[in-house]
Order: sequence, then C-alpha cells, then structure tokens
Amino acid sequence: MKPDAPASNCLRLASYNIQKCVGLDLRRQPRRILQVLDGLGAEIAVLQEADKRLPPRPAALPHFVLHEAGWQIADLGGAGSLGWHGNAIIWRGLRVALKDIGQMTLPGLEPRGAIRAEFETPLGPIRVIGVHLGLIGQYRRRQVRHLAEMSGELPEMSTIWAGDFNEWSRLPVLDQCAPKMQFLPPRPSFPSPRPMGPLDRIALSAGLVAARHGVYDERPAHIASDHLPIWVDLAAE
Repeated sequence: MKPDAPASNCLRLASYNIQKCVGLDLRRQPRRILQVLDGLGAEIAVLQEADKRLPPRPAALPHFVLHEAGWQIADLGGAGSLGWHGNAIIWRGLRVALKDIGQMTLPGLEPRGAIRAEFETPLGPIRVIGVHLGLIGQYRRRQVRHLAEMSGELPEMSTIWAGDFNEWSRLPVLDQCAPKMQFLPPRPSFPSPRPMGPLDRIALSAGLVAARHGVYDERPAHIASDHLPIWVDLAAE
C-alpha cells in the first residue's frame, strides 16, 4: 500500500535492499529502483546491495542517475562505489543536511560492515546506521551486539538502525542483543512477490518514535528487487 504523505512534524526514512538493481525479470534497471523510491516519498533512504559484487565494485545505482533525480549521496564508497560493503545512504530535499559520515566493521565469517551518517533535521540531530547482516544466526547476534557497543561509544544522539537484518524470526531475538534500541514490529518484506520473511528491520533509540511504519508494495516494487522496501515516519519523542 502506498503511504500517505508524512505529517509536517515527521521525517520519512526508508530502507531498501535493491539487489544491485536487478529485478526478478533479471533486468538491471536503476531507474526502476528510483521509481520505487519516488513512490515511497522518503527524505532519507538506506540501501543495501547498492554496488556490484566484483572489484572495483562500481555502483549498481549510478551516481548520475541519483543526482538527476535530486538525491544526494553520503560519500562512503571509493573507486566509483555508491557505498561500503554494499550499504549506502542517500537523501533529498531541503529539510535534511548531512553533518558527518563513518564506517563500522562488523565481526563474522562473511565480510560485513555498517555505515553511519549524521544529519541535521526538523527533529534535531539524528544518526542513521545502515546495515546488511550475515546469514548465520550466531554471527548476526554478534553483529548486533557489536553494533550496540560501537553506537554506545559515539556521542549521544537520536539514532536509527535500518537495513536487511537477514532475520526470519518474529521473536525478539535481535531486540535482546541491543536493549537500548526499540525494534519496530517486523513485517514481511521478502520475497517481494509474496512476502513471508521480515528480513528488513528498523530500530529506534530513545528520542524517536514511529508515528507510522510499513512495507511498500506498490508496482513496480513487486519486481524491481527480491525485497520490498520498508519505511517509517519518525517523530520526536
């Protein structure tokens, strides 16, 4: 369902695993991903699988395509990549201003990392951390605990975690690893044609509440990626 525009006192953030812009029809169509993002109406978007797999890992969603559509990019990549470990953060509009960025290495058998971007917004300063966690449960939990520890070492700021957590369970498995973060009730976002798994998640720290949140399934989201995007309308606590 297409969400109504957010209230003026809210900020909409989305998270989307774009599967390197390759849809279920096996076509790489970056502008189809932008069509989905436009329908979401988000001011900040956290992306996963935003770069191609092989070195030098060029952006699957090209910079010039984003710029043409009015998006700005947190410069966390290199050599033409859009992000780091496939994670990227983009934003648009006049209400959001980037203040700082960073990278966070995560433990595990697979090479995984998180990215950080801090913004000045109508809600005050907020920190957005984008993640794509591992496929093995014990390492996912280690990664969440490590992320919580690293977040605790940063200056205090209202914080959002968003991304593909690769967690199928609807039980509070991840919540127990990060008790200072409030995970929003998980909703199925994978696979996109018939969602069953709540792999994509958003968690909020103190200082923020979710006025509304959901999964976006308007066309062409059902075919643009194997995941549906999720979104939240953030408000100050």
